[in-house]
Amino acid sequence: MDTQETDFFGRRIAVCGDDFGMNHAVDGAMLQLVDLGRMSAVSCLATGPAFAAHAAELQRRDVDIGLHLNLTESLCAADGEMPALHTLLVRAWRGQLEPGWVEGQIARQLDAFEAHMGRAPDYVDGHQHVHQFPGVLQPLLRQLRQRYGLYRPWLRNTAPGLLAGVPLADAAKARFIGLLGSRALRAAAQTEGWRTNRRLLGVYGLEGGARAYADRLHCWLFNAADGDLLMCHPALPGRDPMAHARQRAAEFEVLRNTELSGWMGANGLAVRRLSQLGALRDTAESVNFDAVAPAGRLRHLVSRS
Repeated sequence: MDTQETDFFGRRIAVCGDDFGMNHAVDGAMLQLVDLGRMSAVSCLATGPAFAAHAAELQRRDVDIGLHLNLTESLCAADGEMPALHTLLVRAWRGQLEPGWVEGQIARQLDAFEAHMGRAPDYVDGHQHVHQFPGVLQPLLRQLRQRYGLYRPWLRNTAPGLLAGVPLADAAKARFIGLLGSRALRAAAQTEGWRTNRRLLGVYGLEGGARAYADRLHCWLFNAADGDLLMCHPALPGRDPMAHARQRAAEFEVLRNTELSGWMGANGLAVRRLSQLGALRDTAESVNFDAVAPAGRLRHLVSRS
């Protein structure tokens, strides 16, 4: 793929918040981070209980808005019974997914997205990365072609970015997620003309608190290359019941810190919408390690309270 020259900042990355529409805490955090310029993409659970209430607010923002395809969590009565991730994964790799069910879920969620946003998504990814699974990827691409013709939403590539300094367990998880379908997705992208992010950053166990997240964030930003995507799962602190609620609030604490954007700019990083970038080469050559601050510098973003 051809590469486009980087802008003044040197390395342009997308920062993508997952699970918009899950509840008010998630949606509120993401809207704030978009307004602060910390996020450039928002992945929406189109059948999520809060999506309809906040879709219009999101639509007014200058941000890529995507469908977060969900096949593992029942979010409303219309979703019906959803398989657990492990069950879906085993069925997918055994070729045992029911095509009609997969097609129906994709169609219903695209319908819901279009109904509230009034347009096609800027991109598509997957809740728990299901969009790349065997038996899901091709039906998804087929529906996108049928609905949108020559328009091509970009797709999330889960191949891991550089993993220097990343804890071993997190690095193993990142590699495993990539093995679940990134090769097939990239092959389809090259053959059929779909755009993708270069590599994926931000994979970890969703635990450890704000200091641990700040340390990981430093590693991810240190490793980031032009066109990479950093995923995150922020939420406002509160009582909304959800998995990993405390860690989501910790992510929000770190990402909203007023010094983060200055640190990124000083180290050659800019948050950009991938829909506005040209084609990106899948290589790590664009990383400028000399411009990155020493390890641990992001710890000061965490409050001492």
